Amino acid sequence: MGESDRNWDEFDPEAREEREIGREMVSKSTGLGSVVAHFYRGEMSVVTTWRGRLDETINWAVTIIAAILVYAFSTEGNHVILLTGMVVITMFLAIEARRYQAYDVYRARARLLQENLFANTLDPSQGVEHRDWRRELSEDYRNPTIKTPYTEALARRLRRIYLPFLCLMLAAWLFKLTAFSTRPVLETAGVGSVPGSVVFGIVGAFYAAVIATAFWPRERHSKGEFEKAEPGEWKETD
Repeated sequence: MGESDRNWDEFDPEAREEREIGREMVSKSTGLGSVVAHFYRGEMSVVTTWRGRLDETINWAVTIIAAILVYAFSTEGNHVILLTGMVVITMFLAIEARRYQAYDVYRARARLLQENLFANTLDPSQGVEHRDWRRELSEDYRNPTIKTPYTEALARRLRRIYLPFLCLMLAAWLFKLTAFSTRPVLETAGVGSVPGSVVFGIVGAFYAAVIATAFWPRERHSKGEFEKAEPGEWKETD
């Protein structure tokens, strides 16, 4: 039966011969391999681009933190600039969480291909990871969806990158208040007409919210494959 005669209404992407198209790429000389190669190259290009955008945000955050710390501990520096640094870092965190969501969309597509197409090509005896992977991928191209909720993306970037940054700013702020002033800490912590006790309360509430966001138990939506195996397991031989 030719392609023009095929009844596509009866197409079942979960059928064995349809879902395991990696077998066909190895056993038959078809144009499918060439098409998939270009398709996968494009997907990986997008993944790399979004990964680079994450790195750009981190680089800017590190640069600004360094500049703030240098100024804060100079002769003209004031502890208020460190509080401003906490706000700026939080803004970068919010931006990066959005970028991580977009990055995860394209990464998930690439992983779907790797798990079900290329892995099946290398070892057809193992089958595929997802019976309906072709339908899932097709649907995602027709209607792209966010794979990781914003709160989970926020928590992941906090634990990996931004929580240490914020802890560094907190330590610098406390050090500035205690080591560079002879007045009581609460008095030194005041900002304009805002008393130091209020400033401490706001900072304490902010860090409590940050820690809760980072470590609050929640259902994981991102894949988290690297947590499943010990380093070096895949190289072990019998």
